[in-house]
Amino acid sequence: MTSTTSQLREAEAVRLVDYLAAELAGAGVTHVFGVGGANIEDLYDAVHRGGAVGCVVAKHEFSAVTMADGYARTTGRLGVVAATSGGGAMNLVPGLAEAYASRVPVLALVGQPPTSQEGHGAFQDSSGKAGSFDAGAVFAPVSRFCARVHDADSLAQLLPRAVAAAQAHPRGPAVLLLPKDVQQALIRAPAHDAAPATGGHAEASPAGSPAASAARLDTAAVDAVVDALRGAGRVLVIAGEGVAADDAREDLADLARSLGAWVAVTPDAKDVFDNRDPRFAGVAGVMGHANVEDCLRRADVCLLAGTRLPLLASGGLDRALAATDVVCIGPEPPFVAGTALGGNLRDALRAVTARLPSRPRPCPPHAGALPNPAPGPRLPARERTVAHADAVAAVEAALPQDAHVFVDAGNAGASAVHLLPAPRRGRFVVAVGMGGMGYTFGAGIGAALATGRRTYVLAGDGSFFMHGMEVHTAVEYGAPVTFVIFNNNAHAMCALREEIFQGGVRDHDRFAHTDLAAGVAAAFPSLQVTGATDAEQLRTALLRGNAGDGPAFVAVACDPREIPPFLPFQSFTQAAENKESSDERGVVHVG
Repeated sequence: MTSTTSQLREAEAVRLVDYLAAELAGAGVTHVFGVGGANIEDLYDAVHRGGAVGCVVAKHEFSAVTMADGYARTTGRLGVVAATSGGGAMNLVPGLAEAYASRVPVLALVGQPPTSQEGHGAFQDSSGKAGSFDAGAVFAPVSRFCARVHDADSLAQLLPRAVAAAQAHPRGPAVLLLPKDVQQALIRAPAHDAAPATGGHAEASPAGSPAASAARLDTAAVDAVVDALRGAGRVLVIAGEGVAADDAREDLADLARSLGAWVAVTPDAKDVFDNRDPRFAGVAGVMGHANVEDCLRRADVCLLAGTRLPLLASGGLDRALAATDVVCIGPEPPFVAGTALGGNLRDALRAVTARLPSRPRPCPPHAGALPNPAPGPRLPARERTVAHADAVAAVEAALPQDAHVFVDAGNAGASAVHLLPAPRRGRFVVAVGMGGMGYTFGAGIGAALATGRRTYVLAGDGSFFMHGMEVHTAVEYGAPVTFVIFNNNAHAMCALREEIFQGGVRDHDRFAHTDLAAGVAAAFPSLQVTGATDAEQLRTALLRGNAGDGPAFVAVACDPREIPPFLPFQSFTQAAENKESSDERGVVHVG
C-alpha cells in the first residue's frame, strides 16, 4: 500500500478519481498514457495531485494505447491508458485490438458524459440510450473485460476484476467506462482486507501470482509430450512471444539443452532465445530463414513453445509441418494439429524438462540463420539510396545489447526481422497481432520511459506519416528513443504487391520526394536529426544518438523497388524466374 493510499484511508471521503489514482500507484503502475479532455480531466487532475504516477500526454489516442502496450511488453506490468469520450474513445480501438490479439495486459480508463445527460442529447453520448451508440458494445470485442461504472461504490469491485482479467490468460485489454459525475463523486476508500466481488472471466488470477503458478498441469498431457520428445532423435523448437510474456527464456533454454534441439523463433519473438547461440536456427515463417524449413524436414518432432503458430510464423512450412509430429506447450491450443500441453508456460516447460535426461546434448549440425538469397531490386537502384541489408547492418553495429527494438510494419520491418539479431538483454518487438502501421512510435516511447533504456524504433516513411508526430512526445519527455526511418517515399510493400501481383498498373502508393530529416529538424530544433544517404552516415548518427540522454532521429534514403525478405514476394519472383521448374512451396500469400 502506498503512502498516498494510506492517506486516503484516513480521510473521511475522497473523489473516486483520487482513489483510482492511488490504487494504480499501489499496483506498481508508474505511468498513465493518454490524451486529455473534459470527460477525463478529473482523473488527470487526481494523478497529478497524487504524485506517485506520471502522466504522459500523447499526440493521438492510438499512440497512447501503444505506449501502454510497449510499457507492458518491456516491464511485465499492467499498461494504463486514459482517454476522453467521443472521438478520443474511438481512437483507442485499433490499439486495443493489437493488445487483444497479441495478449498484452492494458487497462483503458475511458471518460464518458455525466450519467444525468445520457440519452438526453449529451455531447459525445455513447451510453446506448435514445439512439446513441453503446461504447461498451464497441469495446467488448477488443477487451477481456469491459464495464460501465454506473456509480462510485461499484468501482471498488470493478477495478480489481478489470485488472485480473487483463493479466490472466489469455491476457489483453480491460476497459472501464467512467462517467464524469462518477469520477467526481466522493467515496470512502474501502479497506483492502475485504475480498472484492468477482465474476465471469475476471475471476482468473493474474499471471505470475501464486494461484496461477499453482494451477495443475494435465498429467496425461505431460506424459504424452515427454514420451514424444524422449522418442525423438532430432527436435526443432519453435518459440513464440509467450516465452517473453511469461519470462520463461531460461526455462526454454534449459529444455533446448536437454533435448539437443535446434531453436527457431516466430517473427514477433526474436528475443526469446539468444540469436548468437549455436542452436539458433533462425526465424520461422514468411520473414524467416530457409534453415528453419531444412531443420523442420530433418526433425522427428517439432515442439511449439509459447506460440500457436499463426500463418505469419508457419507460412512456407506447411508441407514440412504436415510430415512432422508436433507437440505444443502453452496456455492456448495451436493452430496446427498436434499434442497440446496447456497451463502455465513456465510450469509446463519445467515439468517436461524435469523428466528428460539432465545432461545437455549438442544439437545436430545445421546451416544457421543465414540470410535468404534475395532477388534484389526489380529495377536499377536509384542513386544515393541505402540497401536494406546495409542499413540493418549499420543498426546492428550501433545497437546497444541492453536496448529495446520496436519494428514497424512494411518492407523495412521484414528486413529487420530477417536480418537484425535481437539484443541480448532487451526486447525485440513486432506487433503482428493487427500489424498496424505506426505502432512503434508510441510503443517505443512507452518502453523507453518505463525502463530508461535506449530504445530503437525502426519504421518506414509510411508509418511515420501516420503516427510519427509522437516524436514530439519523445522530445517533450526526453525519452531515450532513436527513430530510424527507412524513407523510400512510398507505401513500398503495397506498391510491390501492385507490381508483382497486379501487373503494376497503378502508382497510387508511390509519393513525391520528402526530406523528412529537414522537416523534423526544423520542427524540433533541440532534437538530434540526421539525413543518411549511406550506411556509414547511418552508423555514425546512431552511435551519436546512443551517447545522448534523449531522443534522436535518423532518416535513411531507401529504394521503394527493393524486394525485402518476405516470402510472398520471393516465392512469386522465384517462380516467375524459373517457370519450367516446380516450386514445391508455390507462391505463399499473406494479407
